[in-house]
Amino acid sequence: MATPLPYRTALVTGASRGIGAAICARLTGLGLTVYGVARSREALAGVVDEYGAVPVVADVRDTDAIVAGLGGAEIDVLVNNAGMVATVKPLYEQSAEEIAETIAVNLTAPMLLMRALLSGMVARRRGHVINITTTAARGVLAGTSAYGGAKAGLAHACRSLRYDLAGSNVRITDLAPGRVETEIYLRAFGGDRERLNETMYGHVRALQPQDIAETIAAVLALPQHVDVTEIEISPTDQAVGGHVFKSVEG
Repeated sequence: MATPLPYRTALVTGASRGIGAAICARLTGLGLTVYGVARSREALAGVVDEYGAVPVVADVRDTDAIVAGLGGAEIDVLVNNAGMVATVKPLYEQSAEEIAETIAVNLTAPMLLMRALLSGMVARRRGHVINITTTAARGVLAGTSAYGGAKAGLAHACRSLRYDLAGSNVRITDLAPGRVETEIYLRAFGGDRERLNETMYGHVRALQPQDIAETIAAVLALPQHVDVTEIEISPTDQAVGGHVFKSVEG
């Protein structure tokens, strides 16, 4: 018989679709009360109606609005899942606004949310933070300087936070997926879903959102003295990183 989780509540950002929705489904299935964050109530309707998630309508960059939306609820598990890729092209071709937004969503927002919630976890001696980063934070992927850099910053923050949290009974996990079949690159493809699917997913066996959710469930279920600090999860057919050689002629 499985040991009941020591956690009662979870907060999942980017909860309305893809990986976030899959995580909400899995965690509510484990008996947790799950608070799902997204920018509109309409976007959250699916996870609210199907899985019983509690909607928190806020932009992930607005920490105060998220905390207010919790209504004083104590959060045991924080899953910083929300992320975005503004564009896939060399840094010098990106706009200043694209770079700033990429860093705000992928690095600043999760840092501020951890700041807001970790003190309560430490005081209760109960908690687990899971940050969804990316293999682009570890490997070299063309056109991802801002995105990979922001996620690398979050990954390093996890390593530093372990020193702050040691002995507190609060765990922290950096979960770095390879290619997952989601819409995170949709904006970079100009909203063209057909081209996105053909380019990114049509000819490979990509990870699915449920694979990430199952990984999180497995990590949460481990005994409290076990902290899986870093996980890299990739499709069997993918080797992350590498080099691109281009001719300098012309």
